[in-house]
Amino acid sequence: SRVGTGGMITKVLAVKRAAGSGAATVIAWGREPDVLLRLAAGEAIGTLFVAATAKQAARKQWMADHLQLRGAVIVDEGAVTKLRDEGKSLLPIGVLEVVGEFHRGDVIAVRDALGNEVARGLANYASSEARLIARRPSSEIERLLGFVTEPEMIHRTNLVLC
Repeated sequence: SRVGTGGMITKVLAVKRAAGSGAATVIAWGREPDVLLRLAAGEAIGTLFVAATAKQAARKQWMADHLQLRGAVIVDEGAVTKLRDEGKSLLPIGVLEVVGEFHRGDVIAVRDALGNEVARGLANYASSEARLIARRPSSEIERLLGFVTEPEMIHRTNLVLC
């Protein structure tokens, strides 16, 4: 129509992108009265596309594919073993060095002492805070920072192995 833009192909591509992120999508006519309210209430309007990818898997895929890493942490061999072989979270005690400047919630790389990327994950602490708690047990975080966000530098649910 003279009002619409992009056509059905654009809508289907948007649905594919949303599904890859684990989100279900509905294509509905925008001129339908109260369409969003009615959809939110569970009314079957339009065409529903259910994502085949679970939200957790999609989130981990997003971290793995993240192109703009804000920084990295270099970890000792014990931390590599805990992450890779035991499925554990990254604790501050295993962090040897903090590289770059990042904020809490940024995707950062986890590298071994040789610089090989072991994992990627969402940082629980900013780089300035991470530098203060590196090589320290989690029990000292509050004393060093004056607060505790999490006992982990990166929680396992927010970490994907490379």
